[in-house]
Amino acid sequence: MSRKYKFHNKSALYFVSFATVYWIEVFTRQVYFDVLAKSIDFCRAKKGMELYAYCFMPSHVHLLFRSSNEQPMELLRDFKKHTAKKIIEAIKNNPQESRKELLLWLFEKSGKEKANITKYQFWQHHNKPIELWSKKVIKQKIDYIHNNPIELVFVTNSIDWKYSSARNFQDDHTVLEIDATGFLG
Repeated sequence: MSRKYKFHNKSALYFVSFATVYWIEVFTRQVYFDVLAKSIDFCRAKKGMELYAYCFMPSHVHLLFRSSNEQPMELLRDFKKHTAKKIIEAIKNNPQESRKELLLWLFEKSGKEKANITKYQFWQHHNKPIELWSKKVIKQKIDYIHNNPIELVFVTNSIDWKYSSARNFQDDHTVLEIDATGFLG
């Protein structure tokens, strides 16, 4: 893995992106989005996650976060492990999931390709953390996160994507709370 994509400064603010294996569009049902949102809430309350921006897309997630415990790698690892387990469980238990067999087969296929996976692999292993070092770069990443649903032609206005902190920046905290970005000035 490139040195460029590691958590070197444990107290820094980071931008991360991570995707499902094969870029599978899993997040098309409310129940799966809820797993992500509840997991973020838990990480904020119990694991020291400071969340400043986010966007949940059908196949991937973007976060701008900091670990107040100075354990960003461990925090993200635990988040991905927990959400993978819970989403696969939700898929198995969802009687409305028409893609159940296909999704589970793909996750199992991906797991078999990796020696360190016992059954299913849900997330791709890399996170591509980028340390954010200036207000200008932070604002660029927030804009990137908020514009992702527009770029992928899901919406024409970023606040129309339900699972994005673009709504929080308009004082709508109905999906997730985020931490104050007062440091941006």
